[in-house]
Amino acid sequence: MTESTSPSREVRGSHRAAGLLTLLEALAVLGFAGFYVYEMVTGATDDVTRAATSGTLILVFGLGLLALARGWARAADWPRTPTVLWNALLLPVAWSLHESDRTPVALTVGLVAVASIVAAVSAPGRRTDGRPDGERDTDVVS
Repeated sequence: MTESTSPSREVRGSHRAAGLLTLLEALAVLGFAGFYVYEMVTGATDDVTRAATSGTLILVFGLGLLALARGWARAADWPRTPTVLWNALLLPVAWSLHESDRTPVALTVGLVAVASIVAAVSAPGRRTDGRPDGERDTDVVS
């Protein structure tokens, strides 16, 4: 069996943009996790269990976003779909923020989400020997 060698990947502007926007989102999400820790430490929360659960869930999402940012920095193919999905889910969040009279925050969330989607979709995927994305060499040499 022969192994196909992966061509060296070039980190392009769209990879950088997607990575930086994802890193920005990760830092914001991790900041919210830190806020829950602060609430628990200072006793500002009425329900410590809820704060701990929310903080842990938000921490997991923040770490996932950091992994996506690292993937973009390495020009990997895999971060595209999770990045688009995450940011598509942020669009209703932005709308909800707008509906609750938090328009500046809503605009920020919405603009970052749209910019991230555009950067992720415009990032070039792996192209080998003129094959479409995801198609691999399956020939077996005896």
